[in-house]
Amino acid sequence: MVNLDTSQIELSRDEMERFSRHLILPEVGLEGQKRLKAASVLCIGSGGLGSPLLLYLAAAGIGRLGLVDFDVVDSSNLQRQIIHGTSWVGKPKIQSAKDRILEINPYCQVDLYETRLEASNALEIFSDYDIVVDGTDNFPTRYLVNDACVLTGKPNVYGSIYRFEGQATVFNYEGGPNYRDLYPEPPPPGLVPSCAEGGVLGILPGLIGVIQATETVKIVLGEGTTLNGRLLLYDSLNMKFRELKLRKNPETPPIAELIDYEQFCGIPQAAAAEEDTSNSIVEIDVAALKARIDSQKDFVLVDVRNPNEYDICNIEGATLIPLSDIESGDGVERVRELTNGSELIVHCKSGMRSAKALRKLQEAGISGKNLKGGILAWGDAYDPTIPKY
Repeated sequence: MVNLDTSQIELSRDEMERFSRHLILPEVGLEGQKRLKAASVLCIGSGGLGSPLLLYLAAAGIGRLGLVDFDVVDSSNLQRQIIHGTSWVGKPKIQSAKDRILEINPYCQVDLYETRLEASNALEIFSDYDIVVDGTDNFPTRYLVNDACVLTGKPNVYGSIYRFEGQATVFNYEGGPNYRDLYPEPPPPGLVPSCAEGGVLGILPGLIGVIQATETVKIVLGEGTTLNGRLLLYDSLNMKFRELKLRKNPETPPIAELIDYEQFCGIPQAAAAEEDTSNSIVEIDVAALKARIDSQKDFVLVDVRNPNEYDICNIEGATLIPLSDIESGDGVERVRELTNGSELIVHCKSGMRSAKALRKLQEAGISGKNLKGGILAWGDAYDPTIPKY
């Protein structure tokens, strides 16, 4: 339970009616609803996880919500980020979220931080809130949120999602473990694909976000058993939940200050290494590819996306050989047989995976060119029917 002063908190008649189903619960009651109104919760991100948890925290009667986000609504967000609507595409997410929150609960104070969360501002922002909820999707920010929570003494209600699986827990609460006890070191950059690369079931963040909202409300009320010391794992395809026990690791170094989290996660180093290797990758733009197609020049076009992406859209004449097949070695010989002396051009969605495929092919002695901008650039220039998936 967090310390809250409810001595000056009053509920209006409208609030009494609005939260009547809470008031008749012995575990909530009038005092519990006052605690919810007195509580302040900071949500990092208003995307897939932030959408459901913000909606339900507002509906539950949390008195003050802080939102940290600097992104704008994209049409691809709407499959899962249910706090936003079509009319908000291209506009700031936090403004969209605030409008929806106030539609649900006009008594909620909504504070907006339209900025990137960084080591330079995290402690100041966190200091004004009782609980922090992590709705982010990248490792540097997760470590930053964790360390800032430890330094400010705030509970960290954590959730993450990928494809069909999710996990949730409560860190830094009642002497329990923090994120570094679970993940002492970040994975190598690029090892864990983002949702944009690997996809995510749109319903999944709804469930994990609601679990985060539930844990937040329980912490405010001081009722029930939280996920402190337990990592909840969810497999949506098989509708299974599992639990792993979490303990503080005595070998985890103490957190004394905020650091450079991009550097800690190896992102600048990986970018530098990729730039070095990219110098050996020859690129070709979509205009040059179009010229080759129009002149019927002898060349082979290989698409290294996944089969389901190929079904969404493809460039006529391209042969599908997924990057995973090339990395395993099975696809290398297929490429060798296809080219047989012809010029090789490789493409993916935006040019990143195809560059990776070419590096693997170069190791096997196969040279080729990378289509700059991938199929998205091709669609912009020559095929408006290609969706921006």
